[in-house]
Amino acid sequence: MAPLNIVIMAAGKGTRMKSALPKVLHKLAGRSLLGHVLASTETLGAARRIVITGHGAEQVEAAVAGAPAIAFVRQMPQLGTGHAVQQAVPALEGDDGITLVLNGDVPLIRPETAARLVEACAGERLALLTIELADPSGYGRIVRDGEAVKAIVEHKDATPEQRRIREGYTGMMAAPTGALKRWLSQLKNDNAQGEFYLTDVVAMAVADGVPVLGIAAPDETEVLGVNSPVQLADLERRFQRQQAIALMDGHGVRIADPARFDVRGTLECGSDVEIDVNCVFEGTVRLGDGVRIGANCVIRNADIAAGARIHEFSHIDGEKAGGASVGEGALIGPFARLRPGARLGAEVHIGNFVEVKNSTLAKGAKANHLAYLGDATVGERVNYGAGSITANYDGANKHRTEIGADVHVGSNCVLIAPVTIGAGATIGGGSTITKTVEPGTLAVARGKQVAISGWVRPVKGGSK
Repeated sequence: MAPLNIVIMAAGKGTRMKSALPKVLHKLAGRSLLGHVLASTETLGAARRIVITGHGAEQVEAAVAGAPAIAFVRQMPQLGTGHAVQQAVPALEGDDGITLVLNGDVPLIRPETAARLVEACAGERLALLTIELADPSGYGRIVRDGEAVKAIVEHKDATPEQRRIREGYTGMMAAPTGALKRWLSQLKNDNAQGEFYLTDVVAMAVADGVPVLGIAAPDETEVLGVNSPVQLADLERRFQRQQAIALMDGHGVRIADPARFDVRGTLECGSDVEIDVNCVFEGTVRLGDGVRIGANCVIRNADIAAGARIHEFSHIDGEKAGGASVGEGALIGPFARLRPGARLGAEVHIGNFVEVKNSTLAKGAKANHLAYLGDATVGERVNYGAGSITANYDGANKHRTEIGADVHVGSNCVLIAPVTIGAGATIGGGSTITKTVEPGTLAVARGKQVAISGWVRPVKGGSK
């Protein structure tokens, strides 16, 4: 099979972004613009993916260096789109193959659309991805003779009549690799910008008798580029709405307001899931059947089992995929925080201002108010009192606390790890526990209460 090269142009500075960060590294839905393009091309079977860098080249290359089948070439200085692709010529494999040219700042190109371009090219034709717009200002215009494409005229070089053409060139094409190399070697910069335009290869293809096809993109959103923070924000909302619609249509998810919903990774949902406003899902998140997510929650890399309820303003962060989990029918929040390694069983209750880190809570355990559980193993039906903490860090090392089933921990207790609380034990409120508590016993460790009669409280300005 003839090799497929994919060339991604990512050399531009992005002046209108008004940022020190290279434009293609700005993020949309939690992933860089260039990262989106690379992800869309992973299934196309390319022999090589060549990223053309320039402004911030080292930063851009470092950000995506781990992607498979990737190579880098640099465009220094930047003298136009044709000049950019010229830099990639030595890296192109197989004159009998196909070269697909994409833009690193057009992040939402779909794999299916890119594949259509490659298929239309078939190693014999020049295939251009086009889009019809109500206002194509800034786009090169597709000049046709009937159905045949004869040229692309850049907006700045177009006549008033040509600017009335609504079909624009998206900047993406697929060409026979051998012919593309020949055309690139013939480019000239005698235009208004003094640049080498990649679009000039269209006229060369026509002159060579190579058919030029205009392949219409199915959707405007997937061919929109990012040149400013305003355009980035607009594309973010378009993308988020697409994801919301896919979840609602495909899985029946009830999303209170798609305009206040963000997925920055992957969100998998069962049936009858409800998501309130202003929720953010990052990394890999799985929501089981009947899960309800309250307003203003942030959930990252977590598995939430069927029937669980995440109340408002809760923050769950597993750090890596599957790094936190919530069992069936559990109740979390409001204002709860689950950190990496939090493993909650069925029907666990974690209430307001409770933090759980690297701890396992068995079925029915409860920590309802103002508490901390770190590096702990908590048995079934434990009741963990308000204001209680596990003191798991000694200044150098972390230690675990073991709490057996049916333990009752009173309010404002400190369990200093390593320590074990046996099943069925009770810890009196205000206790500081440093030693093992045997099963079924009551442990109280606090200073004796003293009452002083006739004591007078100091007053301001009094004698010392």
